[in-house]
Amino acid sequence: MNKLNDAVDGVLTHHAAPVRHAGASAVAAQSELPGDAATRAFDAAPGGRAATPLVHHTDPQALAEAVGAAMYARDPASQSLGITLDAIAPGRARMSMPVRADMLNGHATCHGGFIFTLADSAFAFACNSHNHVTVGAGCTIDYLSPGREGDVLTATATEQTLAGKTGIYDVQVSNQDGRVIAVFRGKSHRISGEVI
Repeated sequence: MNKLNDAVDGVLTHHAAPVRHAGASAVAAQSELPGDAATRAFDAAPGGRAATPLVHHTDPQALAEAVGAAMYARDPASQSLGITLDAIAPGRARMSMPVRADMLNGHATCHGGFIFTLADSAFAFACNSHNHVTVGAGCTIDYLSPGREGDVLTATATEQTLAGKTGIYDVQVSNQDGRVIAVFRGKSHRISGEVI
């Protein structure tokens, strides 16, 4: 917590410990200039629910974390499915969902609608991570392998391009063994306003 507060107070070099707020965890990833520290911190971030950290608008990582926490707090759809925000960075998000018995279809595999929802949620968090209200303009998904009861599916969304008001994001959904379950591509459109 103190490390995040230091970053918020203007120390932009290193803060790598996870932050705990009221029993929930947020990703307080390392942010440094120059380099690709946000990506390294994103890849190393532990799982857990995001909570609202303090925000410093000159620190893109802290801003992405605050946006993610605010969005998650207002997202009963993701919460009701057990989806957690595991990591967020500018243009990236990683979310997980356990496959429950009530998510299975007639073939005893995870219904594609639940896999799509997980991928779509990760897409939403990644494209809003810059604090501009952004909505989906279109998307496609390809299902490659079935999800099974007890699997923990993880959707990792990555910004491919962002130009003007339009962005393209790729999302890979994998199970706990690293097997790719689905790939999703979303096109985003920025509308007016900020998330926080």
